[in-house]
Amino acid sequence: MDLKKYTLYSSGLKGAEATFGEAAERVGINEVVFSFDGHKLTRDQNVSILSKEQLERGDISMELASRMLNRTYYETEKIRKVLQTIFHMVNSGHQIFVIGAIQEDGSVKGGTGWAVELAKMFNRPLHVFDQPQKKWFTWKNAWREDTPRIEYDTFVGSGTRYLSDAGREAINQLFEDSFAGK
Repeated sequence: MDLKKYTLYSSGLKGAEATFGEAAERVGINEVVFSFDGHKLTRDQNVSILSKEQLERGDISMELASRMLNRTYYETEKIRKVLQTIFHMVNSGHQIFVIGAIQEDGSVKGGTGWAVELAKMFNRPLHVFDQPQKKWFTWKNAWREDTPRIEYDTFVGSGTRYLSDAGREAINQLFEDSFAGK
């Protein structure tokens, strides 16, 4: 297995995304951090700054995002750019890993939930580590408890800025289980 053929896509923010990047770096996997001008990153290796035109390719209706995530997003330029950036991450990576909290309605809390909804729409292999339950779940038309592995050479690592010790351990264990001895 040539780990240099693997690429992690994220947006380099503190918490889950920075931890995914650190884990990828430890095992020698390529990393691409999508961002936009003026966005403050925690992890700034291999940053790809999206142009206005690139961001617009990921444009969505804020009303649609609000409805899909069961929360209200107001028409702000920054949140729109964040959601557009998430589009580029999910569009680039085949398998999606998210650290967060699955809510009763099946959505995932916060802006992280947009990556989850896009992965569902794009029919991508989707895995969420639910921090409150301290378990991984895989989407198969419903959430099912699972122990996922990184199985595709392009994948997304996304999630909460408020990473718990259990979330950090889940990311590290995911990489260990997927690449040990490779």
